Amino acid sequence: MINRKILIHSIVFSPDGVSTAYLYNDIALGFKKNGYEVVVLTTTPHYNIVIEDSAKQPLRPKLMGLFYESSFNEIRVIHVPLKKYKSTTLRILSFIYWHLFSFFIGLSINKIDFILSPSPPLSIGFVSILIAKIKKAKIVYNVQEIYPDLLINQGGLKSKLIINILKWLEKFVYNNSNAVITIDQLFYNQIKNRFKNIQKLNIIPNFVDTELYKPETKETLPLVFTNDLSKLKLLYAGNIGFFQDWEPIFYAAKKLLNANIEFWIIGEGVRKEYLMNRVKEEKLSNIKILPYQNRNLMPAINSFADIHFISISKEMEQEGFPSKVYTIMACAKPMIILTGENTPLFNFLSGKNCSVLISDNSNDSFVESIISLASDKNKQFELGQNGYNEIQNFYTKEKVIEKYVDLFEKI
Repeated sequence: MINRKILIHSIVFSPDGVSTAYLYNDIALGFKKNGYEVVVLTTTPHYNIVIEDSAKQPLRPKLMGLFYESSFNEIRVIHVPLKKYKSTTLRILSFIYWHLFSFFIGLSINKIDFILSPSPPLSIGFVSILIAKIKKAKIVYNVQEIYPDLLINQGGLKSKLIINILKWLEKFVYNNSNAVITIDQLFYNQIKNRFKNIQKLNIIPNFVDTELYKPETKETLPLVFTNDLSKLKLLYAGNIGFFQDWEPIFYAAKKLLNANIEFWIIGEGVRKEYLMNRVKEEKLSNIKILPYQNRNLMPAINSFADIHFISISKEMEQEGFPSKVYTIMACAKPMIILTGENTPLFNFLSGKNCSVLISDNSNDSFVESIISLASDKNKQFELGQNGYNEIQNFYTKEKVIEKYVDLFEKI
């Protein structure tokens, strides 16, 4: 029986309701199942607070609220406060406080053998390395998104000084970690030249909880959208932000306004208000926008939709990978994907025959694909079944977590 302790140092974890938190919830449970003692060092819930989950995992204040503790399936979770203040200054101060206090708490944890930290932010990797050096632990850094590339390409980061500092920090984290995990071959290719020792860089994909996400028939589902079952439903469920290109959706909605088709967008994010205003201004009655839904409802929602769509912006398509792709495939549903060639998403889906891939972001191609797939139920089933089989063969949490454990044993 393995008797080793792993510290998971992440900016999100249960009961925060966001995809990276769900991913690391399962990773923590996977290490525990494999005999590791697991401790989690994270924030107080701030990204997407789910009241039901918070009630199941209450936070207990320590040292008069300087930090909190909770228990996630008998795993000790330490929460250092981090708040989303409206004031930029207060948000920066809260961010600094979280890093500093996390450092000292990390040092107070007895006998750590490994530290696992996911990006973003880069700074979490820096703090984890400091803790690891002092505690004589091994550190593994997991690149979920490539920074600072994503910030630069998004257009929000223009200062050469800050860019140079972040690029230095990125290389420092990569080269001072015992191992680095990235989720895709194209991510690997993009960052491999930033390593002094390329042997540190490993590819381990993300995964899906196939006990939660699985196919369901419409006959057994609640009417999660509407009582009108006659209209074909296209769904996007997830973050509503700048990573997505929303123009093809508006274009298609206008073209198909009188068709028996509806577009459903479920979630929260910085672009949600913009979407709602566009829908109202352009009187697009075939676009329905709903708030974030509890994760436990998502398998039913995924299954209830006829077709899923994801449209990635040209500026961001190289730096991220939407994890919802796995959950859609696990529910055996077809997808229409708009993303450029030689991108992580295109590279992953190419050859799997579980989606319609549009690589030129063409508005007209999107409309044509919707019309074609909407009229072909057999094709919908074929694409969905191919995706389901791919998940079962390669991307269940059990199979991928085994790769994590093997890597930790190797280092």
